[in-house]
Amino acid sequence: MNITDMLVALPAILIALTFHEYAHGKVADLLGDDTPYYQGRLTLNPLPHIDWIGFAMLFIFHFGWAKPVQVNPANFKGVGYKKGMMLVSLAGPMMNLLLAFTGLILLRMLLPYQLTEWGSITVAILGPLISINIILAAFNLIPLPPLDGSKILAGLLPDSGARMMYSLEQYGPLLLLLLIMTGAASKIFIPVANLLYGVLYGVVF
Repeated sequence: MNITDMLVALPAILIALTFHEYAHGKVADLLGDDTPYYQGRLTLNPLPHIDWIGFAMLFIFHFGWAKPVQVNPANFKGVGYKKGMMLVSLAGPMMNLLLAFTGLILLRMLLPYQLTEWGSITVAILGPLISINIILAAFNLIPLPPLDGSKILAGLLPDSGARMMYSLEQYGPLLLLLLIMTGAASKIFIPVANLLYGVLYGVVF
C-alpha cells in the first residue's frame, strides 16, 4: 500500500481503531469499571485513542496500533476476572465486524448508483472501511498477547489453560513481532479475514 492509498484509507483506519477501542471501554464501563470513563476513552473522538508512535508506524511499516484501553477487572460486577476480560476483549473485534457489516449493507444499497459521481465516491470510501475493519478484527483474534484473541481464548479455557495464556503476556509482544516480521501472522489472520468476509458478504448479498 503506497502513501496515496494510505491517505485514501485514513478515514477508515481512524474509524476502525476509534470504534474498536471505544467498544472495549464501553463494555468495561457496563461491567462496572469506570477506569475508561475517567481516562476519557468513552468517546468517538479519535484523538484520545491514538498512539502516535503506532499511528506513524502505519505509514512507515503498514503496521501500527492504537492506545490500549486500560481496565481494572477488580471493579467488574457480576462477572469474574476471566469472563469480564473475555467480554471486554471480544467487544473490539465484534465492533469491527459490525462496522464491516454496516458497510456491506450500505454498499449493496448504493450499487444501483455506483456509476454516478457521488455513488462512485461513496463506494470507493466503503471499500476500505469494510476491508480494514475485517482485517483488524481477524488480526486481533490471533490468540497471542497482547491481542484480544488471547483473553477471549483464556475466557473459554478452564482455569489451568487460562493461567497458561496469561503467563504468555510477558513474551507475547516479542512473539507477535516475530510472527509479523516472518510473515507468519498474515498466514494466520488472512484466512480468518477471508472467512469473515465470506460470511458477512453471504448474509448481505
